[in-house]
Parts: sequence; structure tokens; C-alpha cells
Amino acid sequence: MSDAIQAASPGADEVPAWRVLCVDDEANILSALRRLFRPCGYAVTVAASGEEGLAILDQAPFDLVISDMRMPGMSGAQFLEEVSTRWPDTMRLLLTGYADIDSTIDAVNKGRIFHYVSKPWDDKALLLIVRHALERKQLERDKARLEALTAQQNEELKDVNASLELKVMERTVELRKANEHIKASFITSIKVFTNLIELREGAIAGHSRRVAELARKLAKRAGMGAAAVQDVFLAGLLHDIGKIGLPDTLLSRAVAEMSGPELLRYRKHPQAGEHALMALSELAQAARLVRSHHERFDGKGYPDGLAGEQIPLGARIVAVANDYDGLQIGTLAARKRTAREALELLEAGRGRSYDPGVLDLFLEVVAESERNDLKEAGLSVARLMPGMILSRDLVTRQGYLLLATDFVLTAGIIRQIQEYASQEGLEGLVIHVRDEGRMV
Repeated sequence: MSDAIQAASPGADEVPAWRVLCVDDEANILSALRRLFRPCGYAVTVAASGEEGLAILDQAPFDLVISDMRMPGMSGAQFLEEVSTRWPDTMRLLLTGYADIDSTIDAVNKGRIFHYVSKPWDDKALLLIVRHALERKQLERDKARLEALTAQQNEELKDVNASLELKVMERTVELRKANEHIKASFITSIKVFTNLIELREGAIAGHSRRVAELARKLAKRAGMGAAAVQDVFLAGLLHDIGKIGLPDTLLSRAVAEMSGPELLRYRKHPQAGEHALMALSELAQAARLVRSHHERFDGKGYPDGLAGEQIPLGARIVAVANDYDGLQIGTLAARKRTAREALELLEAGRGRSYDPGVLDLFLEVVAESERNDLKEAGLSVARLMPGMILSRDLVTRQGYLLLATDFVLTAGIIRQIQEYASQEGLEGLVIHVRDEGRMV
């Protein structure tokens, strides 16, 4: 049985509602999804089986498909694989109600899903994931439109006089800016997704961002190219994505306190992280680094027992950045270490856990950061001025990223920060800006 909830009929100038197909053999789940999406204005259609879902897709195109994993007859993995083959432009989400990572990975690989969500889901998180999926689809549409427009213009310009070269150059600049905007949106989506992952782990909010920023500085110091530096940064943001399938009891325990079976399960997260990122070609290199960031320089790490330069340089960099922050937030041992104690423990692992060359670069970066800390100022919200440049990320108490380092403040953004501080009762909120930013 199929049913549709249509948004109000769009006028001539309105954008049509996003078309969403929900597939589940449980009527109560379908009803819950319909209620959840009703305020969003999506045109929602439901199907009670994979076979019925395919029949509906044969009749009309859909922007997004949400499927349960375990259904009689055709499973969610089989259904999404078929959707991926026949309607590759349709975004795909998976709902899974059981902890079977192999089946989930199979769905990720064969169905090329955008995301998977555990049941029971959190309404806000699911709405956010769906919104990101549709935003991603819109970005792909815009990119295809821009590329098609470029191709058309290039054909037309073949017969145009050479005097029009300046216009061609101007158009190229516009397209480059558009592509940069798409890339920036992609990075922002990853950062938001990282926030959602870390919300499960509470006290470690911001860990992935700190690791990513430190790893990016190390990669630049190592002389890596721009693309490789970007891959290291993405790997830093996503290095813990494989933990999403681990139970809360395991996530809340320091590695040093895990039992043998718990440690065995924990050590599977690098491969799970790589598998979860396989469907996105943009993250192929970052996924390789995620897999190897727990390898040791002496070959006693996991999952592959790589040693020395067999370990990708980016993974050796992420390993140092990850452990430096992990020692300070208490994810590696029950007692949290100070920054100085963390440095001493890293130094003790030179040549065993860590690449000596990377460790030398790390010490340089830390020393430079300490010098730069003297060049920033902590200001109250009332003292902020347009043109000031953030020297640190601005995050909520829950770990949500509001503004990233190097953001240039405007009068409008300052008003929003002031409203946020007032609403949250943060009278003593301190914003860190570069010293030179006060002169701008």
C-alpha cells in the first residue's frame, strides 16, 4: 500500500517540494516518518516492502529514499543496491535497528548510501541528516548545471572574436568561485556530521576538530601538497567515524581500562571508518588515512601491522595529533594529562608508537602555537568590532561549532553572537581574536 503527503501546490515561481520515499514493513514506523516530515513540506510517499518501493520508483522520480534494513523478502541492502543501479541520482538513507555492522557495511558498499541511522532514531538528528542529504543533492544539481552551462558557452565562444577573451576569463573566475563554494559547503557538512558523532561521547566534544587542525598544521610543515593537506584535515575530522557503531558503555571508557573482548571490538573501528567513507570518491584518500591512524611505527599497531614508511605519512601525522589530544581529554587513560605531560608521553613513544620525523615537526608546531597564543586577545562580547579575526573556534557548551578559526567578524555576526550570549546567560563569554584584528 502506498500513500503520499503532498506539500501545498507550488505556484509558478515556487520550487517544487522534495520528493521522499519511505520504505518499511512496519506501519507504525512509516506513520512516525510521515508525522516527522509533515512540517518540512516534503512530498512523502510510503511503501511497505522493497518490491513495492521499486514499483513506485518505476512510476515517478524521487529525490530521497529512506529504507529499513531488515524487511521480509527483499532486504534494505538489496533494495538500496537496486535503487543505486537504476536511479543513481536518488539520495539513499538506511534505517537499521540491530547492531550488525557487516550488513550495514554491505548496504553502504553496494547501495552507496549517503548515511545510515540507528533505530530508534533521534528526531532532530534524523531531520538534520535528511536536510543535509537534500542539500547535497541540490549542490550536485547546481554543479551539473554550472558544468553544462560552461560547456555550452565554450562551444559558443569557439566562433567569437578574440576580443571576447576577457569575458571568458571573467566567467572562469565566477565558476571557480562557485566550485569553491561547493567545496566549502562539503567541508561544512562534514564538520556538522562530526559534531553529531561527538554528541554521543559528551566530554570529548571538539576532539575531532582539534585533531584535524593540528594535523593540518603538521601536514603543511611536512611540505605536503594542498590536496594531500586537505585529505589529512578530512581524516582528522573523520578519524573516529568508525566508532559510531560502538555501544555507549564502550565509548565512555578509556582505552587503557577496556577488557580483552572490549579492546578487540574497539580495534575494529579504523576499518569500519574506512568502509563507511568508501561510497564518497572525494574521501577516498582520507578513508585510507582513517584506516591506518592506529598503526605504530614499530609495526605493533592495528589493523594491518604496518611499520615505518609503510604507514601513509598522513596517518602517522593524525596518530600524533589524535594521541596528543586524547591524552588530555582522558580517552586513552583514566587520568587526564596536562599538555606538558602529553608531550612527554609522546616523546617516550618516539620510534615505537610514533615516527621520529613527524614528532620533531609536531614539537615545532606546538612551540609555534605557544608563541602565537601570545598574539591573541580574549575580549568580552561587548568589545567585539567588525573586522576582527577569530583566533579560535567559537563553540557552544555542548560542542556545536558556531564559527571557525580565521572567521572575519561583521556587524551582523557580532549582533548574533550578542543575542546568543544573552539567550544562553553567558554574560562572561570570552571571544578570542587575533591581536592585529583589533586594528582592522
